[in-house]
Amino acid sequence: MTGEMMGKEIETAARMLRRSRKAIALTGAGAGTESGIPDFRGKNGLWSRFDPFEYGTLGAFRQNPEKVWHMLRELLPFADCGPNKGHLAMAGLEELGLLRGVITQNIDGLHQKAGSRCVIEFHGNFFTFTCPKCGTREPLSRVRQMTMPPRCLVCADILKPDVIFFDEQIAPRVLLETESLVHEADLLLVAGTSCEVAPASFIPAQVLRQGGVVVEINLAPVLREVAAVSIAGGFSTTMEKLLLRVAKEPL
Repeated sequence: MTGEMMGKEIETAARMLRRSRKAIALTGAGAGTESGIPDFRGKNGLWSRFDPFEYGTLGAFRQNPEKVWHMLRELLPFADCGPNKGHLAMAGLEELGLLRGVITQNIDGLHQKAGSRCVIEFHGNFFTFTCPKCGTREPLSRVRQMTMPPRCLVCADILKPDVIFFDEQIAPRVLLETESLVHEADLLLVAGTSCEVAPASFIPAQVLRQGGVVVEINLAPVLREVAAVSIAGGFSTTMEKLLLRVAKEPL
């Protein structure tokens, strides 16, 4: 995409955001890569080194939590990553009253660090850990001080991060919050996600069915056939440009 064409697409997207009344966003791994967090499915991602069926399922964790923690411990340093300009831009859209909330498939907490207030963590997060046996919950700060794999201070069972494994159901509360946000949306901003993982992948179709529009920002757009605007660009730079253009649009 040429710079001129991209500029026109951003201008169109900005105009649509200004005209919308109930815009929401859906983000994925592409939002975090520019903060230094590798895409799990990418060339050097976790799943290139750890078989997701051996390390990424709840069944695998229950059967051999020590083994799964060999993979999980590699995620600990990424908790220190900071938000990029894309996260800050999304928080800026919310501050302007143009974005009602963000549904993120990421577990990195970067939207909250950037200042976004309404964030639904569809796949949980890596900042709290729960004991499968007694339910005791520990924060990341305490888990980092423990010998790996971290064990519950109450019953000594191995702690599980509050993330959703592949064969694990999305929490009912999260599904209800998501449905409430999506149900009234008139615009969905899809950024940094290929929309391949269900059930989050169904969100664009739901917004379209109820008469809303989809605006996409991806390095390699995947929703061109259904999106009103598909912008081929990185999350950080494109979101920053979009926020600047939105600020210039008349109310």
